Amino acid sequence: MSLFKRLFSSRKNPKKEDDDSFSTSKYMPENEFPVDEQFMLNFREKGGKFLYCENMKEAFQTFDNILLENNWHGNDICCFEEDLKTEFANFNVNFTKKNNSTVYFASCEYLIGNSGGILVSSNQLKEKKLNELPDNFIIIAYTSQLINTISEGLKGIKNRKNNFIPTNITTIQLFEAQRENNFLTYGSSAKNLYLLLVEDL
Repeated sequence: MSLFKRLFSSRKNPKKEDDDSFSTSKYMPENEFPVDEQFMLNFREKGGKFLYCENMKEAFQTFDNILLENNWHGNDICCFEEDLKTEFANFNVNFTKKNNSTVYFASCEYLIGNSGGILVSSNQLKEKKLNELPDNFIIIAYTSQLINTISEGLKGIKNRKNNFIPTNITTIQLFEAQRENNFLTYGSSAKNLYLLLVEDL
């Protein structure tokens, strides 16, 4: 069972915490978190807004709630992906390719567990740079896109069946404006980012 189902479902018989069938030593390596838990912790630590959805029906409702919460109904939303525009066509928004819109809406290539970043490419961005896009992002992704490292993501992109390797591959990893001044994030552009993560496993 994925972390998200464990967190968002009510379990009547949780496993006892004091299970002493295994003893741990200070010399043993620490247990690594599963990739889903690792991603969620790192993503939230960076200031991203994480919204888990059990299915697409819930994703549509959550998308509508984000629009309502931010008063974005009727606004321009920048989106370059025709499939997404079709799938979300029933909302009171104007999908456009203008990068001076209120919001940018996209899918992604992968979710990177060890950094909490979101790997995107020209499939989502075309040839735009992150700092050329709106400050508000809504990204939709699926639990099957969770991986441990960026190198796994690059390998996954390279090994796709269609032999098409996208350009403009980059990672969105800064979600709070006050962290832009950190020298470790030099050159990054902070985004107010909502992630709709849909269960598909």
